[in-house]
This record gives sequence, C-alpha cells and structure tokens, in this order.
Amino acid sequence: MAFPGIPVPQTPPPQPSPPIDLQAISESCPFKFVFSGAAGFALGGVFGMFMSSFEMASTDPALLDAPMKQQLKHTAKDMAARSFSMAKNFAVVGAIFSGTECIIEGYRAKNDVYNGTAAGCITGAILAAKAGPQAAAVGCAGFAAFSAAIDLYLRRE
Repeated sequence: MAFPGIPVPQTPPPQPSPPIDLQAISESCPFKFVFSGAAGFALGGVFGMFMSSFEMASTDPALLDAPMKQQLKHTAKDMAARSFSMAKNFAVVGAIFSGTECIIEGYRAKNDVYNGTAAGCITGAILAAKAGPQAAAVGCAGFAAFSAAIDLYLRRE
C-alpha cells in the first residue's frame, strides 16, 4: 500500500541473460579438438568400409565353400572391424592435428600456413614416436609437408 508523499522503492527490471556466442564456442580449442575427432571418426569409418570392400576378407578355402549367408555375415563382421579401426585412427589424427594447430594459432596470434605446418610436424612426430627418433623425424617431415601443401592449396588466390 502506497502512502501519498512517500516514495515506493522500485525493483530494477530483470536483466536479460547474455546471448550465447556460438562463434566463440566454435572457435575454441576444445570444440575444434572434439569436432575434428568426431569428424575424423565418421570419415574414417566411411573410408574403412570403402577400403575393406577391396580387400579379401579371408583366404580360408572353407569360407569360400560356406553358404552365402555365412559368407556375408563373416564379410560384414570383417568390414565393421576394419571400419572401426580406421575410424579410431582418423579420429586420433584429426584431434591431435586440430588441437595442436589451435594451440599454436592462439600462441602466435596469427592465422597463416606456418600454424598448420608446425601442427603437422608435431602430429607426425607424436604418431611415429613409438618407433624411435628417426621415425618421429620422418613423421614430422611428412606430415608437415602434407599439411603445408594442403594449406597452400586452400589459401591460393
């Protein structure tokens, strides 16, 4: 109840919540890392399925004499296993590369060919590290050259 001459305190209007900045989220390193891993997994699965159709699943003569249903079942299992294996590999490569490139880009505060080249070198070295320092150096050189070539092609005028 308001009395004449006595001001009634006003509550401030509620502030709207700030909008979600989708561009900032999609440009963040964790998002790029997860998205590249997921995209690599999907692409690797499709590529693995495609490549497994060219390979002979088994050279066992008993399988060739088996009924068609059993042959198809064996082929489908082999195709699924190869697709999953290739999908995991593509996911690892994509996640390592994009995460490394994003970190390098954030550190250098530039978006140029050198980020991808350095990320390719680091990715190649990480993937080949178990085989020793020579293999890591070759992996570094190979991935760096491949990454630089793709980056230069995509940035051409």
